[in-house]
Formats: sequence, C-alpha cells, structure tokens
Amino acid sequence: MARMLEARTHGHLIGGEWVADEATHPVRDKFTGEVVGWVCRATRDHVRAAVDAACRAFAERPFLPQERYRILSQVAATVREQQEEFARIMIAETGFTWRDVRGDISRALQTLTVSAEESKRVGGEVLPIQSAPGFENCLAFTIRVPLGAVCAITPFNSPLNTVCHKIAPALAAGNTVVLKPATPTPLTAIRLAEVFIDAGLPGGYLNVVTGSGSEVGRWLTEDPRLRFYTFTGSTEVGEAIQGRLGLRRSCMELGNISGTIVCDDADLGRAVPMIVNGAFRKAGQVCTSVQRIFAQKGICMEFTDRLRQATAKLKVGNPWDQDTDVGPLISEDQAQQAERWIQEAVARGASVAIGGTRRGPVLDPTILVNVPPDTSVVCEEIFAPVVSIIPYDSFDDAIQMINGTPYGLQAGVFTRDLHKAMAAARRLDVGGVIVNATSSTRADLMPYGGTKRSGFGREGPKYAIEEMTEPRTVMFYQ
Repeated sequence: MARMLEARTHGHLIGGEWVADEATHPVRDKFTGEVVGWVCRATRDHVRAAVDAACRAFAERPFLPQERYRILSQVAATVREQQEEFARIMIAETGFTWRDVRGDISRALQTLTVSAEESKRVGGEVLPIQSAPGFENCLAFTIRVPLGAVCAITPFNSPLNTVCHKIAPALAAGNTVVLKPATPTPLTAIRLAEVFIDAGLPGGYLNVVTGSGSEVGRWLTEDPRLRFYTFTGSTEVGEAIQGRLGLRRSCMELGNISGTIVCDDADLGRAVPMIVNGAFRKAGQVCTSVQRIFAQKGICMEFTDRLRQATAKLKVGNPWDQDTDVGPLISEDQAQQAERWIQEAVARGASVAIGGTRRGPVLDPTILVNVPPDTSVVCEEIFAPVVSIIPYDSFDDAIQMINGTPYGLQAGVFTRDLHKAMAAARRLDVGGVIVNATSSTRADLMPYGGTKRSGFGREGPKYAIEEMTEPRTVMFYQ
C-alpha cells in the first residue's frame, strides 16, 4: 500500500509559488524503509525569501475576517473529502496505524473548524474610561490586532493536527506564517499547504520551508522580523530556541513524563482500556502518553494483571494492516534507545510484565514493575510504548511523585472520590488535570499547554489567537 504513494520531489512554498532546488532529502516509509518522496533542503536564501514573502503579504494584502472564515472552512471541507489520501501519506511517513491517523485527521477537522469560527470572534472590549478623573468626556475601547509574521515549527508525531494548531489560529488572527515541518514527516504538511492554496489563501500568507532543525530552524529564529514563534518538540530544543528569541514572543509545548493515578476506588473497567490507549497509541510517541502509572497498593496487583491482559491483545507490527494497534517508532534508533532504557531498568531490578522485545523499529508494548525511581524510564521522556507501574500508599504520595519532576504538561486521575479529584485539581502542578481519564486526553478547543519545563503559552484556537494577537487601546475625546 505504501507504494501507492507517488514518490515525487516537493519544493518550498514561498510567496504562493512552489520553489524547487537540487538538494533533496528522502522521506521514507517508517515500516518498510522505502522512499515515498523527496523534499528540498532549504538554504538560508530560501528561509530569507519565505520571511520576505510573509512580511510583504502582511503589509500589503489585508486578510479580512470573512475571508479567513471562508478559507479555513474550505480547507476543513477538502481535508474531510480527502481523508483517505491524507491517511496514506501519514501512515507512510509516520508509521502510525490506520486508527492513529484517522484519529489525527478527525481532530484536525475540529481544529480547522473551530479556528474558522473563532476568526469571526476576534475582538476587544469597551473600557470604563469615564470613571477615571479627567476622562469624563472620553470613549475608549480595545481592538485585538495580529502580530505579523509567525514562525511555526512542528513535530513528527502529529503531522496534521499539530500543524493545524499552529497554522489555523495564526491565519484566523490575520497573521502570516512560515512553517517548518519536522524533517521525518514533511509530506502531510506540504499536502495541507496545497489545500490552503487551492482554497484561495493569498500568496505569502502561508510559506513552507523544509530542512533540518539545526539549520533551517536556527535561521528562522535569527530573523528578527518574525514576531511570534510557536514550537512543539523537546524541552532541550525549545530551550535553545527560546534562548535566541530575546524579547520576541513564543508558545512552547515541550516534553513531559506523564503520570496517571489509579486510586483504590477507581473503576478499573474504565481505567484499563483508557490507559492502554493513552500509553500505546502512536507507539507511545505523544507528549502526554501515559509513561508512569501510580496505582494504590491495595489494587496494584489486580490492576497490573488487567493491564497486562489488555496489552497482550494488541496487534503489533505493520501499520498498513487495518487491524494493527501499534506500529513502529519513528526510527530504529529511537526504538534502540527505548530498548536500552528497558534493559537498564531490568539490570537495576525492574521486571518486565509484558513486552520488551524489539524487531527493527518496532517495539512491543511494554509494562515494567518494581522500577527503581532513579532510572531513565521514569526520569526521562521515553517517547516509546513503555509504561512503568509504581505502587503508592497515600494519595498525597502519588501527588508528590507526579509533582516531583521538572515537567508539568498533563496528569490523569481515576477516582470516584470527589475530595481526591478536587485535591488533584488544586495541587497537581501541571497544565491540565484530567479526572477519570488519562494524561493523554485533549479536546482541541480547550487551552492546552504546560508548566515548568513542559513549556508555556496555550494552544487551542481561541487561546492561540490570544497569544498571536495583542490588544490596542483606542481613545476618543469629545
């Protein structure tokens, strides 16, 4: 099925035109290894030209709200019509299963649709200025204005929906965009850009440059004309980017070591299947993937057994098979690193309840128990289908263990106890507390982002638009 993709060369989108170059990079099917396309490697001149085009379009071509709404709505309609094509591109370049990519497409449709609706609601507020002494004959209000050219740098693990979360709110706010998609997975973003152009997006409002983050990403951060940066990726790369931005604004969605608490009063019939999905979808390559499970000691043995049985039913391997639940990791190197971390934990005394076997880039879903607290599998983001079950005595202990990392994106809590749920909501130092669901739960219209080393700023169309605009005060004197 992968061979049904046309392995062609894709250029950069600059000022509404596709610009090719001789220097290319292959994009490979992550399961078969075959080449499914080539993308050009941007030079510094390409990056400069893309920023030129974005700045020129913003300065010379007004983009009115009704036009933003029409185009974003049309893009959503086209993606819905072309779901099969998008799915095949995504399976090939990510290695995700049919179930995974269909979920990503469904969510992208929501992101595009909500962004279209929010484009009609960008506004300010009337200020009670007359209550201030000396301003009795004054009328004042605010309007929200777009910032200008926005840089979007996106990850491999959500090549459609996360790209939509960057592009759609930026355009809905009236900004222009320069997008750099992840090097392993650029084809979905390129196809999406084609849909935007076909929908009538003015030239220069969306520009796409492909290449390595170390070069293209760095050149983008060095251009002071870019007014806002929206980045999803590792904490280390996010830190390096932020260090180059100075006073320029950004939204950073970074790493995490996601935890989910299972209390002794939890509905295990509900919790187990949700945790299996939250831990192993996209082969565990999600910022909010369940990596640490804190199970109360009284139910830990039963919970572990149920989780092991449910995991054993998963079909692992070829993502082109409609029945596959877990496909390969993004690369064999990533699978090998996860395997090394498993082996390190086992050498330190951990036990493998199930999984742990690797075949090339495919790693069987793995459950670890008796994991020492200072091993990599529970101290670093593994980005693989690996979870560790950690027993706890009191609910306070579980909260402290989740808060005890430098990260804080989201956390899940399974309980029937309202007092515990409220305590978690108040005390967990994370961007989102999900009660009776896992850390890997997100509605695309909600504010989404982290605390501490998981980043700052919020995605979700309404909230991203606020990040990508600024209030301007207008005063009238009589």
